[in-house]
Amino acid sequence: MSTRFKVGGRTHTIRELFNENKEIDTCILGWIQNKSRVGGVIFLTIRDGSGYIQATFKKDNVSGEVFDKVKEATVESAVKVIGKTKIDKRAPGGLEIVGKDFEIIAKAEPWPIVKSAVKAPSFLYDIRHLSIRGKKASSVIKIRSKVIEAAADYFFKNGFYLISAPTIVQSACEGGATLFEVNYFGKKAFLTQSAQLYEEAAIAALERVWTVEPCFRAEKSKTSKHLTEFWMIEAEVAFATHDDIMRLEEELVVEITNRVAQECAYELKILGRKFKPPEPPFYRITYDEARELIMRKGIPFEWGEDIPTEGEKIISNEFDKPVFIKEFPLSARSFYHMTRPDNDKVTLSSDLIAPEGYGEITTGGQRLSDYNELEKRVMQQELPRESFEWYLDLRKYGMPPHSGFGLGVERTVRWIAGLKHIRAASLFPRTLTRLNP
Repeated sequence: MSTRFKVGGRTHTIRELFNENKEIDTCILGWIQNKSRVGGVIFLTIRDGSGYIQATFKKDNVSGEVFDKVKEATVESAVKVIGKTKIDKRAPGGLEIVGKDFEIIAKAEPWPIVKSAVKAPSFLYDIRHLSIRGKKASSVIKIRSKVIEAAADYFFKNGFYLISAPTIVQSACEGGATLFEVNYFGKKAFLTQSAQLYEEAAIAALERVWTVEPCFRAEKSKTSKHLTEFWMIEAEVAFATHDDIMRLEEELVVEITNRVAQECAYELKILGRKFKPPEPPFYRITYDEARELIMRKGIPFEWGEDIPTEGEKIISNEFDKPVFIKEFPLSARSFYHMTRPDNDKVTLSSDLIAPEGYGEITTGGQRLSDYNELEKRVMQQELPRESFEWYLDLRKYGMPPHSGFGLGVERTVRWIAGLKHIRAASLFPRTLTRLNP
């Protein structure tokens, strides 16, 4: 926040104080993260949205009324601190506020998150509305914000237009048993799995489009990489080949990871994550090569099946930076994928696999642009023709070759932040067993 906006009497954010790094008079608004007392000195760790700073109140240097207010204040109370910054190597970050005045804006009850109460990780998710205030949880959310910011900057500087697609849809992008059905005024509808079909419509007007929106998949999976509600960054480009879209994905991931490493170094440090952004070019292997490697490691699966989770993890641990697995069989892909000109059983599609065991973060490929071919796919897969009539219709009116991809925000954050479970990458995660808070 700029100092010209003195909201609630605020003159600085904590980040601004550290950027100034000199002795100045200040007033900050925030919350008490920690509190301790040594003799006649009370130490407070104050948190605002930008960071943390220590504030000290000495009994001999403030009025009795101010000192009593500081004594009364509880952890997580919202407060106003007025004082002067002091450079002190003993203070966290080398800077502290010597308090002069103090106000309790909203007093907190005794804080429930203490070591004796945390008996299982589920406890912290049961009270996620409170636990997000912790240093690690808030650091993850800041990293997530930076991921989306970096993606937006990349798209805008490369001539993409941001669009929005419906969340309630009639025609499902992926289909199958992973749909959440909703009653739409007596009609059957679904929560969206992807904005892709609508992006394809938009490229005929705008050529290059992107979205960042929630997606929903009713997968009954309890793995560390699945959420039932998650966010996707998706893009679609007219006149683009599969090779073009892989290069775009690579550029985007490089942009995102470098920005996070540079601008979220403090948050990564809090998480204990030593993250090195990958350097291009990323590796590229075929589905057949991936299958051969996985089977050598003792995980058999039939050609034409999707790569199992165990196999994906093997690939993820085999390479020291992201790797594209390309040329998936048509039987393992959705109806809209284009096949190779010389092999109608192999698609022009790919998954981007993050290293260190984190697995798939993007899926992309070239779409069918021919009406007759797409119509044949819809019929072969026995999809409801009426739901896809508008999508087929696009192919009648100048639909060029085009390609696109989707990047899972939470999966990308999980990799960058080094998280054990994807639920930590969401502010309020939705899993197979969690609907609250």
